[in-house]
Amino acid sequence: MPLIRIDVAAGRTPEQLAGISRAIHDAVLAEYRIPERDYFHIITEHAPGQIVAQDAGLGFDRTPGVVMIQIFTQGGRAQEAKEGLFEAIARNLGEAGVPGEDVFIGYVENTAGDWSFGFGRAQYVTGELAVPAR
Repeated sequence: MPLIRIDVAAGRTPEQLAGISRAIHDAVLAEYRIPERDYFHIITEHAPGQIVAQDAGLGFDRTPGVVMIQIFTQGGRAQEAKEGLFEAIARNLGEAGVPGEDVFIGYVENTAGDWSFGFGRAQYVTGELAVPAR
């Protein structure tokens, strides 16, 4: 069950934002085989100049249409699985009109005890939810 934060510059239509979110979710579904309803995205739009995303020395330029993605999920997946997810997200976003150089992903791992889905309980710890299999 990843929680995904998506930061973009203001100016996209609601349909474009929904398309970006759906492209990312479809990649997670395909690569991590999570249930469809494990869909937790936060989309934040920023005024011009509030996102700075250079190339980290890789030699390419980004456009003002950069999509910054933070994925928070439980640890334990192999590096190959993460890389497959990154590739699937970039591919899906490319189909949604976001070029590869404008896809930036940060991946943060945690444990089952780090999640509460409501009512102030850690449902993975209490057994109310099964810990997802890898």
